[in-house]
Amino acid sequence: MWNSHLQEVLLQRLIIRANVKLRMASRNSVKIYVAHAFYHIYNRGVEQRKIFLDEQDYSVFLSYLQTYLSQKDEIYLQSALASPDTSPKEKDKALKALRLKNYYNDVDLVCYALLPNHFHLLVKQNKNTINTFMNSLGTRYAMYFNRKYHRKGVLFQDVYKAVLVETNEQLLHLSRYIHINPTKAANLPPSKWKEVPFPSSLTEFLHKRKTDWIKKDHILDYFSKTHARHTYEDFIGISPDMEYIANITIDTEE
Repeated sequence: MWNSHLQEVLLQRLIIRANVKLRMASRNSVKIYVAHAFYHIYNRGVEQRKIFLDEQDYSVFLSYLQTYLSQKDEIYLQSALASPDTSPKEKDKALKALRLKNYYNDVDLVCYALLPNHFHLLVKQNKNTINTFMNSLGTRYAMYFNRKYHRKGVLFQDVYKAVLVETNEQLLHLSRYIHINPTKAANLPPSKWKEVPFPSSLTEFLHKRKTDWIKKDHILDYFSKTHARHTYEDFIGISPDMEYIANITIDTEE
């Protein structure tokens, strides 16, 4: 007999599927979220403008992700505020860190790709916090960007788009799509996916870098770590089967 939680999840998924046909023109603009589910999230610059102009911009965006998704050391921050040895500047920094929203354990970032005029995130929502997480991230980065480049107004084209990943097949193929997608912007053939110059989580997936706040095991647990023919690297090198993810790639207007 199904437990009540599973019934609730399945019911919410059925509701989402029933509304797909009603969202063709503004697909993924209606935010109906399911806890413990995966989502493909996407946004781009207004009027297709670049939102990352140099290495610092990429680094700042990633630093915001790290801050939001890493466990906050509240004991250390509280002690820094209370200590007479802490400088006013350090106390101000600690106070801001304490006040900053945190989504550790609420949202898992599974993989990402940042390109000059847009970004892709694959996340798992553990609590219904994607909306506040994305609003916080987008607002904070837009404020940084406008301040740095002396501009005003909106930075992103619209409210971010998000689409529910409904099957394990979609989940795996979507991760590959996100990692290979930057070849297009870099004017490279898909086979040159290792040569893409833009930041992505691919380095973590190939075990060349360890980043605690990227939860790659949601994908890598499906693959062998030792058998060369069954690794994620082997999987990503196969020609992608777009049939699995045709309705969840989002960025059809690129």
